[in-house]
Amino acid sequence: MEEVLDEYAQPYDPKQPRVCFDEMSKQLVGEVTLPQSVGPGQAARYDYEYVRNGVANLFMIFEPRAGWRHVTVTQQRTKIDFAQQMRALVDEHFPEATAIHVILDNLNTHSPASLYEAFAPAEARRIVSKLVFHYTPKHASWLNMAEIEWSILVGQCLDRRIPDRQTLEEEVSAWERERNDQRATVRWHFSLENARTKLKRLYPS
Repeated sequence: MEEVLDEYAQPYDPKQPRVCFDEMSKQLVGEVTLPQSVGPGQAARYDYEYVRNGVANLFMIFEPRAGWRHVTVTQQRTKIDFAQQMRALVDEHFPEATAIHVILDNLNTHSPASLYEAFAPAEARRIVSKLVFHYTPKHASWLNMAEIEWSILVGQCLDRRIPDRQTLEEEVSAWERERNDQRATVRWHFSLENARTKLKRLYPS
């Protein structure tokens, strides 16, 4: 916990960005009957019947200091998918960085070993050498600021029926552009001092 909080307290350095990484799934749901058109001030009317169109996965990369985020929609979230996200982080999103500090949870796919399963050893080592992983403690994924972005994305975009992956990609992309244009970020107030006071019971006596 303290390691993650210490990362958040570091001054902004574009050469060593602090990036929050997370993933979530979205059930794709189609309509059996088209929603009824409504007038001003009336809630839309949806039929209780729906069609399940599978599940899509979303990866979130969030750089809070820069007010920048990127969401990628994939079919699944395997070790290979994670490795591809890390390569994009190094080669596409932060190619000028000397080191990229990644805050993420302890999911079994979130490890350097995943890159060695996806790429040849030399390529995996090239990518891993630019990454510094900082894991949130078990049952404390709330320390990852990407979860705050997820709640905003769900509230503004995903809290409704979305029928297919193409529509999901279009909707998420539009949300991402608007948030990035606003340089929207998170006002994080939970510091090391707060942790040692409010979570005192968790420290050895």
